[in-house]
Amino acid sequence: MKIARPTTILALLTALNFLNYVDRYLVAAVSPRFQESLGLNDFQTGLAISAFMVGYFVTSPLFGQLADSKSAKPGRRTLLIAIGVALWSVATVLSGFARDATTLVLARVLVGVGEASYATIAPTIIDDLAPPDRRNKWLTIFYLATPVGSALGYLLGGLLEHKLGWRAAFFVAGGPGIALAALALLVVEPKRLEKDEPTASAGAYRRLLGAPLYVACVAGFCMYTFALGGFAAWAPKFLYKTHAMELAKADFGFGTVAVLAGIVGTIGGSWIADRTLPTAATEEERVRGYLRFCGWATLAALPFAVATIVAPTPLAFFVAIFLCEAALFASTSPINVVILGSVPRDLRATAMAASIFAIHAAGDFPSPPLIGWLADRSSLKNALLLLPVAVALCVVIWLRGSRRPLARVE
Repeated sequence: MKIARPTTILALLTALNFLNYVDRYLVAAVSPRFQESLGLNDFQTGLAISAFMVGYFVTSPLFGQLADSKSAKPGRRTLLIAIGVALWSVATVLSGFARDATTLVLARVLVGVGEASYATIAPTIIDDLAPPDRRNKWLTIFYLATPVGSALGYLLGGLLEHKLGWRAAFFVAGGPGIALAALALLVVEPKRLEKDEPTASAGAYRRLLGAPLYVACVAGFCMYTFALGGFAAWAPKFLYKTHAMELAKADFGFGTVAVLAGIVGTIGGSWIADRTLPTAATEEERVRGYLRFCGWATLAALPFAVATIVAPTPLAFFVAIFLCEAALFASTSPINVVILGSVPRDLRATAMAASIFAIHAAGDFPSPPLIGWLADRSSLKNALLLLPVAVALCVVIWLRGSRRPLARVE
């Protein structure tokens, strides 16, 4: 039995994205416990949280080129997705067997390799499947799994850690992905939309650098991811240490607020972004308009990013983090529309892969360990003040970048 209906494929890819983010943020939820169990300092803990990014951003360009290669046969993209999902699921289970910092970091790096295949290729399949006037909406559905899955990672991690221990959390999270990987093999890969054959090569990256709007989009996205990744990694421990909350309650509270903010921000942001654009806008005007919207939405998050860190009570923290994350998640779908729409169609997977490499290499990979390193020398509260600075830089880059041309080089 093959899976060919576009809406069914969208549902499957969204479910996989959901599991992707459950795994990604479950590790942050249980981090105070494995830190105590394995005897890690804050820097080592931050490194373990972001270690999957090494495998993720190092291998994503490879998967992008495999997907965009001229020799790529129909079905290659879905096969790569299935292999990646199976790999990250097995590696998640292996994370639960870690005995020290080294084995935990290695398992998480392997998780990142699997996630790189999926995250690089899945959006290009949705881009091929969706009707032109519904691409933003379909990508919104797909990326709605980001905040919902992230939040469930905290909720599930906190619950399982409290009931069964931190190792069990990894064992439970790894199972469903193996079954969904088998389903991915049944997907009928859609026909590529571009008229020309894909042309991914070393020269593809020079072509991407020749697209000023794409470059600005990714540069701002690095700062955005640095801030969001830092908040996500350290929020449970911040509540646990600074506000003296029980870890399970901190995970539950942060996860609940995150899922609500994520749903409101992702859906609301997509809706508002579509309605701020002229109905007769050209493709270039729409792409630039989406990036401009992302800049203003991120600016709205800036004061709440500061308020989150200086909040005097847990209630004030949760109110501030809700408003901050709702504003940040408003860019979830529009920014990915910009990435896919600011480059030639034959470079979409390569552009997605290059953006993944950049935002993690300069974003949420260095953020958690850097904050941990600063916290070891000062305090976690002081270290987190670095994050609003990254938000402010993102605003400047995106608003300035929205005035730059696509400069598509064919």
